[in-house]
Amino acid sequence: MFETDNPKNGLLSPHFSTKSILYLALIFFTSISGYGQKNEVGLFFGGSYYIGDLNPSRQFAMTRPGAGVLYRYNVNDHLAFRGNVFWGSVAGDDAVIGYNETRNLHFRSSVFEISGQAEVNFLHFQPGDLETPFSPYIFAGGGIFTFNPQAEIDGQWYNLKPLNTEGQGSEMYPERKPYNLISHNFLFGIGYKFNITRQFTGALEWGMRRTGTDYLDDVSTTYPDPAVFGQNQLALELYDRSLENRGENTGFQRGNPNNNDWYSFVGFILTFRIKDFSWEKCPAYN
Repeated sequence: MFETDNPKNGLLSPHFSTKSILYLALIFFTSISGYGQKNEVGLFFGGSYYIGDLNPSRQFAMTRPGAGVLYRYNVNDHLAFRGNVFWGSVAGDDAVIGYNETRNLHFRSSVFEISGQAEVNFLHFQPGDLETPFSPYIFAGGGIFTFNPQAEIDGQWYNLKPLNTEGQGSEMYPERKPYNLISHNFLFGIGYKFNITRQFTGALEWGMRRTGTDYLDDVSTTYPDPAVFGQNQLALELYDRSLENRGENTGFQRGNPNNNDWYSFVGFILTFRIKDFSWEKCPAYN
């Protein structure tokens, strides 16, 4: 009737480890190190935040640390393609955001993303060429990501998906299917690139991700009948935290099922231009 995952502890539990993915990414970046000046590898430092049922509109609210590694291939002065491995954390809290304080829900979730994007520079820009010092740019792309919403009781954080807090997977609500902790996203954003030296390029970037799920925060539709949880006391405690009529809100709105959730990465990028050893390039430039 319900899934039997362990609801306790652990921000992220995909079938692969974050360390393994990062190790493979570093091997890939190293393997392309002789491919030419068009290639860059870099690091992202910044923050991540969420827009959804617990925070419908406040940009940058409850921003948490985010980081990543990336590889960029510069096709020409105006076009580049990029691969990202980003990770961060997002959170929402009715008491903090103030959108629906009486609902009194909160969550946190890790986010681990693998994505690709195309970048379009508004001005002529070549990494390492000080004669093209800067350019604003826009980008768009997509990827996949993992997440794992949790809520806290008395200092202990619990995984919410196994609890089926909206009656997912039950006979009482057959139309509500259990959600997957892996989803896709469509991303887009703006940035500002600038050459620091002939080897290093910086960028300030803000990117939004529209996800393929409405359960990044474990909130989507109406309150289920508490009978659906049987004797599961943890689910009964976490599905309805209302300050008014707790446990008596069956059928009332818990979230908005018409809008999927969003998350964002915003921060600073530092890339290293990989030296080109080919005969066609000018030694002075490299």
